Amino acid sequence: MNDNLRIIISGGGTGGHIFPALSIANAIKEARPDTEILFVGAEGRMEMQRVPAAGYKIVGLPVAGFDRKNMLKNFAVIVRLIRSQIMARKIISDFRPHAAVGVGGYASGPTLRMAGTMGIPTLIQEQNSYAGVTNKLLAAKAEKICVAYPGMEKFFDKNKIIMTGNPVRQGLLDNKLTKEEAIKSFGLNPSKKTILIVGGSLGARTLNNCVMHAMDKIKQSDVQFIWQTGKFYINEAKKCYSEAGSPEMIHTTDFISDMNAAYTAADLVVSRAGAGSISEFCLLGKPVILVPSPNVAEDHQTKNAMALVDKNAAVYVKDSEAEEKLIDTAIELANDTTKLNALSENIKELAFHNSAAIIAEEVFKLADKYKKEHGR
Repeated sequence: MNDNLRIIISGGGTGGHIFPALSIANAIKEARPDTEILFVGAEGRMEMQRVPAAGYKIVGLPVAGFDRKNMLKNFAVIVRLIRSQIMARKIISDFRPHAAVGVGGYASGPTLRMAGTMGIPTLIQEQNSYAGVTNKLLAAKAEKICVAYPGMEKFFDKNKIIMTGNPVRQGLLDNKLTKEEAIKSFGLNPSKKTILIVGGSLGARTLNNCVMHAMDKIKQSDVQFIWQTGKFYINEAKKCYSEAGSPEMIHTTDFISDMNAAYTAADLVVSRAGAGSISEFCLLGKPVILVPSPNVAEDHQTKNAMALVDKNAAVYVKDSEAEEKLIDTAIELANDTTKLNALSENIKELAFHNSAAIIAEEVFKLADKYKKEHGR
């Protein structure tokens, strides 16, 4: 095997884990192009397509999450976990990494655990303001823990914590479109305030229901919407949109391929409160209404949202109250330029720049030290 640095990056399951993982990998390759990178993901999960599409090799483990509602199903999960640990050991033995990075998600558990057991230095990246179960378990053996929120010493050893922020998707700040061009690209009117409603690539039922139940209200307002429904809800959304007369002030789509254009067009964003999305809003200075998903571990999205709300950097609407309040709140806020400007300035103050490059440098420190000490 050659003398290049070799790094394993493990985790995934959602875009919130995959985007940071790819950003870290790209930052590593940009700084030191000869570095060899191997991803380890979970079979059948999103990373098994997204990572190869980005130009990296990935191997899959049969690991799966525990079923908290039906404990009897977890026997099979335990068997998969044991198999995954055995496979992870072989992957590490064959690849011989100088460091391993975990970004959260099913696969990072067995991979980082095995790496630590085998003496490979590990770094974990925690995106949320409330640490995930996998990262809390891995923290004891991790040498460095990169975080995006203050106060994380309640979960991790304060001497291991490095405040880096969350890496975001590549090219986010490379937009070349003017606001007018961006709005026109969605077939909308550049003279009107524009609200972007985005529930992620899969969609968010609550956000979609809010739009569908408020079609008449939207039609009567002087505000227009870019509505990303997610692939699971597009047929239902299109039916509702058609029955409402296909209002010209609503652009309806299941997926937005050019998020730069969508962000540039938007005066206001309505979103769930995933850590990756919040990091993007901070960097771009986007006023946002956050509707945290109630279907996540430890209600961590609400904690993410409140970290901004407490600094007057976002507006919070509870999921259970969204159908009653969200669209009214969004239309009112979109027309309040003073409030929009204040939110934009406050959220910019929370932004971290060059997060991926900072994390890459920490990975290099671990890898170079290990390589020097072990002579390989």
